Amino acid sequence: MTTPTPAPAGPAVVSTAAPLRVLVVDDEPLARARLRTLLAECRVPAAQVVGEAGDGASALGLLKNGPIDLLLLDIAMPGLDGMAVAQRLRAQPEAPVVVFVTAHAAHAVAAFDLDAADYLTKPVRAARLQEALARAERHLRQRRAAPPAADAEHLLIQERGRMERVPLADVLYLKAEWKYITVRTADRSLILDGSLNDLETRHAERFVRVHRNALVARHALRALERHEGDDEPEGWALRLAGLPEAVPVSRRQLPVVRDALRERAE
Repeated sequence: MTTPTPAPAGPAVVSTAAPLRVLVVDDEPLARARLRTLLAECRVPAAQVVGEAGDGASALGLLKNGPIDLLLLDIAMPGLDGMAVAQRLRAQPEAPVVVFVTAHAAHAVAAFDLDAADYLTKPVRAARLQEALARAERHLRQRRAAPPAADAEHLLIQERGRMERVPLADVLYLKAEWKYITVRTADRSLILDGSLNDLETRHAERFVRVHRNALVARHALRALERHEGDDEPEGWALRLAGLPEAVPVSRRQLPVVRDALRERAE
């Protein structure tokens, strides 16, 4: 009796893209060793450790030696800490994507203000690191892709499996919510994977910062009113044309918002 030949197994999921070139920065050798081990197991996308540093100054020096795609960056380090390193890199157009890896979850908000692709807390899990690599790869693609001239006044948003162009003229506010940006128009809300700081820099003439996590379209400004909320008790909020909800305004941004309203009225 002939034994049936088993059916061949399905193809393994393998990334055809080049591995992400990673610089690991942590003042603890054991922490760097753990990240090296986890990175060696990552597949889609894959990663290649091209250097290590135990402090921020050494990391900045290594970045001059060759191209690096991703910085896995500790925050609490002697000398130049991770936040200071990320702040310096913001001014460099070819800087690597930053993913913070730290034991201090309290720094998360400040990390995303520095345009970090992700924020990992120690001990890092393999699945979570793989997710952060995927997010870093998307950031790289968005940063390196030169937008077509026809898209200068649009946001490119993936909606239900297809790419959609949303005119900037239709956008009333942009709000960063953890790792994504809510794009609000008069009739719907969309999700954009990107950086609020980058959008503010590219479209400063269209949007005004009203809160650390929100930009509002200048053309939609209508009125500033008293507001009570969890984040800003007895604070202020903006009424926008075409929207029922108000957008909270931080005390820090209140003078900027008042100036924008004054310019709008002139």
